[in-house]
Amino acid sequence: MVSKIKKWIRSIPKWILRTLFMGIGFSILVFNDSIGDDEILFIPAFLYFVLALFLLAHWLFKQIKSIIALKNEKAKTELLHLKSQVNPHFFFNTLNNLYGLMKKDSKERQMVLKLSDMMRYSIYEGQKDWVTLKDELAYLKNYIELQEIRYHKKSDVRFNYQIDHLDRKVMPLLFIILLENAFKHGLENLEKGAYIHMNLIANEKEIDFEIENNFELRETSSKEGIGLNNLKRRLELVYPKKHSLSFDVDDNVYKVKLSLKLK
Repeated sequence: MVSKIKKWIRSIPKWILRTLFMGIGFSILVFNDSIGDDEILFIPAFLYFVLALFLLAHWLFKQIKSIIALKNEKAKTELLHLKSQVNPHFFFNTLNNLYGLMKKDSKERQMVLKLSDMMRYSIYEGQKDWVTLKDELAYLKNYIELQEIRYHKKSDVRFNYQIDHLDRKVMPLLFIILLENAFKHGLENLEKGAYIHMNLIANEKEIDFEIENNFELRETSSKEGIGLNNLKRRLELVYPKKHSLSFDVDDNVYKVKLSLKLK
């Protein structure tokens, strides 16, 4: 602790320290003299001391402002890096080429088209700081439709939503990680009886997103994937102290709830 204080004092410009110490010394001398006959010198001494304190406070303010700016820049850079992990431009171009090679009206071509639309959204909209709930909703629907084309087994996938204002702004690609995990660890591994139930409720003050799915017990893993860690970090950066993300496992049922306090 002492070494940190010494290091902090050394970082203060010498001219500020000289001014402060001179002001203190001058004030003490004049104050002692002012007890006698020369009280008028106390006023300039006091003003000199106040000026010294003001210069020190001004320097401290600039230092704090600089530190905050650096932290914000670091957070912004980290957030852009995290976003880049879900914006693979290469796949978007490849999908367009595949789409052109496939037969018209084929199921495979429909899959490529929907996947291409999703990639377009993640590439262009995912770079933005904010998107509308309407766009995020369309993205989730597109993903669900793509998975229904992909899987050839009966399942119960429901998506209920109640949104007061579709133009409400949120962080892009916010819910997709949780939905992907429900398909990957639930529906994909179950032979029958698979289900995924989602609820999205949004009003002026908050957003609540819940998703529940069943899964095969032998497929459980305590290790979190990159996507989930990515989501947690992005929430910390964009919604600090304004979000909650909870997980609950009961036998073979997995529940996730994400709540956001809107800005």
